[in-house]
Amino acid sequence: MQKAADMDTYEKVAYSCLGAVAVLYLATIVAGMIAAFPFGLVGLVLLLGVGVLFVKVLKERLRNKEDDYYSKNIDR
Repeated sequence: MQKAADMDTYEKVAYSCLGAVAVLYLATIVAGMIAAFPFGLVGLVLLLGVGVLFVKVLKERLRNKEDDYYSKNIDR
């Protein structure tokens, strides 16, 4: 049986790989939208809006102490 620490390492590697693919995918989308100038500007504005909302949600989640308490202390 594997230790929990080993699983954490595998998860970190998997999330890192998924993150790298997501960044490359977004870079390709942005490059395509720039190539489709001026019509690609609509997509760039949309992508920027979604990105700002994602950052907002991520910040709120990281700052929420109540969610941290329930995820650590409440049995499922």
